[in-house]
Amino acid sequence: MEEELTNEEFWDQRYGGHGHGHIWSGNPNAALVEEVSGLTPGTALDLGCGEGADAVWLARQGWKVTAVDVSGVAIGRAVEHAEDAGLAEAIDFQRRDLSESFPDGVFDLVTTQFLHSPSEPISERILRSARDAVAPGGTLLVEGHAGPPPWEPDSPYVLPTAAEVVVTLDLDADEWEVLRAEEHDRAQAAPDGTVMTRLDCTVKARRRPTL
Repeated sequence: MEEELTNEEFWDQRYGGHGHGHIWSGNPNAALVEEVSGLTPGTALDLGCGEGADAVWLARQGWKVTAVDVSGVAIGRAVEHAEDAGLAEAIDFQRRDLSESFPDGVFDLVTTQFLHSPSEPISERILRSARDAVAPGGTLLVEGHAGPPPWEPDSPYVLPTAAEVVVTLDLDADEWEVLRAEEHDRAQAAPDGTVMTRLDCTVKARRRPTL
């Protein structure tokens, strides 16, 4: 029987399989740009930072960023990206398996962009840790795929709707205001290169300031 890979091994192989080439575009996620552009920069936590495009964009807007990923290969590329952009001092890159450890402290922004794993499409523990890491007055942004990919409609890989993410987060209405919780279409290339429409979901919530 083939031994199941850990999350770290899976993502190191995924990134390493492209040699020294990046697997993502190097541009920040559109949902991050759309939802964060109007916020006053402060401290930000980027969970599942990959090759660092979101962290670099946040730092360029004036955020002080802590960026975390399970893959050491991805973190190495993210550091290079930040150095090339002249923003290395504004970003603290950390290799962590979030199922085992979580960054200390609270942040004005906590963002997760497509934080899916091969073994667990959405982690209640990680999402609630992300929630708890938002400072009073701060923002939580969760972006992910919803439902199976259109090129594999019978996929057993179950991905939650925005409403299901909100339920998992278990946001106290006295403490949180949900600003957005909805699905939306996005163009994505299938494995064969065909561009198809995929359903994503956005959940954005604000922690009420302490009185």
